[in-house]
Amino acid sequence: MFPIFRNKKVTEFLGIIPARYASTRFPGKPLAMLGDKPMIQRVYEGVASLFGQLLVATDDKRIYDVVQGFGGLVQMTSPEHKSGTERCAEAAALYEQETDRNFKYVVNIQGDEPLIQPEQLETLMDCIRIPGTEIATLIRPLGDMEELSNPNVVKVVVDKSLRALYFSRASIPFVREPAEGSWDKKVQFYTHIGLYAFRREILDKVVKFPSTALERAESLEQLRWMENGIPIRTALTHLPSIGVDTPEDLERILQKGKF
Repeated sequence: MFPIFRNKKVTEFLGIIPARYASTRFPGKPLAMLGDKPMIQRVYEGVASLFGQLLVATDDKRIYDVVQGFGGLVQMTSPEHKSGTERCAEAAALYEQETDRNFKYVVNIQGDEPLIQPEQLETLMDCIRIPGTEIATLIRPLGDMEELSNPNVVKVVVDKSLRALYFSRASIPFVREPAEGSWDKKVQFYTHIGLYAFRREILDKVVKFPSTALERAESLEQLRWMENGIPIRTALTHLPSIGVDTPEDLERILQKGKF
């Protein structure tokens, strides 16, 4: 159980790290060891200083026990969720109910990004505070042109105010001329970093939207939100972001001597 706060009040940020055990490409990924600590602990401790309240949302007792073991807050959630966003929404509701608190914003922190920098989250949190912003996320200039044709690297096109126009696994924008190898000389490409901040009421809203054609085509849930008229504001970061999707990704991080 969580500590009970007797005086109900609105606080700004609730940080949530969704973590599931049954990853298709890397089962048990949150518990994979990085040095002497599991990955979920590395992520938690790396960002904990930014949040008054930070919890892991999981559907697995093994992850639950590990988080409790290192002193983190953790919430069990349904195994039926199809995305980390859905898991965050349930965890936020349960935490608010049990602690008698309300939050203005919820930040979804990827549990498979052990090298996440606090500065990235600070940029994201500043972005969601911009008046009128309902969802905020991060983008980074895409400098490696090999990434442009990699469907695992999500690209994004933004307007002059850095509001997202479209996300895609394809090479966008398409440059008609010249040859693809020199596209970066004609336009700035951006890649998406999958961290999100939501206004609390918007998080509850987006998880109720039914799946959409663009979301299914690209396998990108943010397209569902945009198809339903929810704008996404982006913020620019130049810091690298290295996610762990496979055991090979983990090995590359370990070989870099980061842990």
